[in-house]
Amino acid sequence: MNKTLLMSKKNTVIFGILTVASLCLPQPIKAQTTEDNDSIGQEHRLRDVVVKAANGTRSRSRVENVDMIGKSQLFRAACCNLGESFTTNPSVDVSYSDAATGARQIKLLGLSGTYVQMLTENMPNLRGASLPYSLGYVPGPWMQSIQVSKGASSVKNGYESITGQINIEFIKPQATDGVRANAYLDSDLKQEFNLDGSVHLNQRLSTATLLHVENRQTHHDGNDDGFMDMPQIRQYNLMHRWAYVSPGWISQLSMRVLRDERNGGQSASHHADSTDPLYTTAVTTNRYEMQWKNGFTLDADHNTSIALMLNGSWHDAWNEFGQTQYDVTQKNAYAQLMFETDLTEHHNLSMGTSLNHDYFNERSSLVLPLLVGNKETTAGVYAQYTYKLGDMLTVMPGVRYDHSSIYGSFFTPRLHLKFSPSKVLTLRASAGKGYRTPHALAENTTLLASGRTVFIDPQLKQEEAWNMGLSAMLNLPVFGKQLEINAEYYYTDFANQMVVNFDGEKGEHTLSFENLQGKSYSHTLQIDATYPFFSGFTATGAFRFNDVKCTYDGVLRRKPLTSRYKGLLTLSYKTPMEIWQFDVTGQLNGSGMLYDRTSYPAYLQLQAQVTREFPRFSLYLGGENLTNYKISSPIQHAHHPWTAAFDATQIWGPVNGAMAYIGIRLKIEKL
Repeated sequence: MNKTLLMSKKNTVIFGILTVASLCLPQPIKAQTTEDNDSIGQEHRLRDVVVKAANGTRSRSRVENVDMIGKSQLFRAACCNLGESFTTNPSVDVSYSDAATGARQIKLLGLSGTYVQMLTENMPNLRGASLPYSLGYVPGPWMQSIQVSKGASSVKNGYESITGQINIEFIKPQATDGVRANAYLDSDLKQEFNLDGSVHLNQRLSTATLLHVENRQTHHDGNDDGFMDMPQIRQYNLMHRWAYVSPGWISQLSMRVLRDERNGGQSASHHADSTDPLYTTAVTTNRYEMQWKNGFTLDADHNTSIALMLNGSWHDAWNEFGQTQYDVTQKNAYAQLMFETDLTEHHNLSMGTSLNHDYFNERSSLVLPLLVGNKETTAGVYAQYTYKLGDMLTVMPGVRYDHSSIYGSFFTPRLHLKFSPSKVLTLRASAGKGYRTPHALAENTTLLASGRTVFIDPQLKQEEAWNMGLSAMLNLPVFGKQLEINAEYYYTDFANQMVVNFDGEKGEHTLSFENLQGKSYSHTLQIDATYPFFSGFTATGAFRFNDVKCTYDGVLRRKPLTSRYKGLLTLSYKTPMEIWQFDVTGQLNGSGMLYDRTSYPAYLQLQAQVTREFPRFSLYLGGENLTNYKISSPIQHAHHPWTAAFDATQIWGPVNGAMAYIGIRLKIEKL
């Protein structure tokens, strides 16, 4: 497809989007209200198995510092997948990890998403080999809510959380009844379709099926460097769920199948005069998951309950970057048994045990000390005590003991405190340790999109870090409305870390995965405020400062591709009858350092969306990166991809320019 034809098609799509939007004229309809209550509250499930979510706010009663993102906040943007769900959230940064595969990565507390424990319905998931593209594996319309817990988290979910946890709650079959659909099209000719339907077979048994299809096959090259700015993507995602809810037993079973295909690299139309072969990238993933959760009530008066949770996954990924091939298979099995009881009105005890087994099989064209058939089995026990004096004081110490078949035994202590001397002020403090097993290439596959020579230390240590945090939340009455102000500080200090070193002692154009020799830490300071200026109109402003440093070759330096600061302003307005909704978000992303210690500038991004509600459906129209800011040369030495200097991994800002989109959400109650 030549460039002229592509631009013609793109302009046609934009014109169609604007034409359809012009049909959204105000009509008198009955006002509708939408509640974002997580269905768990209706199930009387174990309090610690899931988290109740609100409409994108912080809970005053929780002992942990948690941002809760509900349906209404997810609808404020296109939210095609998990990676696009944090647009209006000041705590989580999302960016592209490279300019070849379209993979997105998150950062929390200034550190990579590898240090965030990912949970699906409060069970560890999306680990290891699934990390590079995991944000694209969770369709936005499937999510009921997201909970972002910062700092040391509860010991119940394991030892892997270092900077925090992100828990995803999917749509529950027992809480919905009917059919919902969502269709999406953007000016880059990306199409998405989502369909989910649920049926209540009787008062206790319900089932649901969720389908997601994503497709983009265009060759977009806005900077004319010969490489596609975004890969061709085709994804099929299917989940089937069952739920049984009775007074004494709650059981949920879900099965999921995923196929994800990404193809990028050089375009043939820009390569006609070259005798070199095309540099192409191809990533193909098959993933299978099964999850079964059971909760039994033993004594309702004392909230005494027991839960058994099982999860298994099989992840196959085939990766090709030019002539470099890397394939990985990860098989995971996880089991957890939990017991909880209220000893008295003020004292709660939770105990449990868990077993996690990982199997990795890595194959590569690189000459590396890959761990073929690498296996790790980790068994652990935990105990957590909670003292709660109403809403005023909560003290929650917890400890885990785990034994790894590779690293031996280790302890994970954690402590949370919450003090609310009044309804105006809530103070929190947390401290705790976290551990994780590093997998150099499986978790960093996208870094192979370069000509660098790769080195891996064959004796990588288990990563180990302390995290400590303080936060203060104020709810001030101002002009008859509540002004919510939140200030927080977190410090992460690594005892052991897998350091990703570029152009280090191994020489120029090298990539080394090695053990930390020296200091590595992160300081994060954030303040944000939310205020409803008048009925229907709410504004949120935030500013965050990051100081992230690591020792490279004996020198303590700022971490590459980590912005020093971030500013955020979101504005949301709903008309009195909630027929129209207008959302605008601006982000100021601070400057940072590249691998060679040269700096990149700060930049501003803007996105907006308009939503029109109808009785049975809603239509939304929006745009992303409306400032049209993009990196002029995202790929270094793009015209010489077979040399050592070629590098598509130093992405610090947008690769694509302004983009428009349109979508429709349909809801039909009961089948």
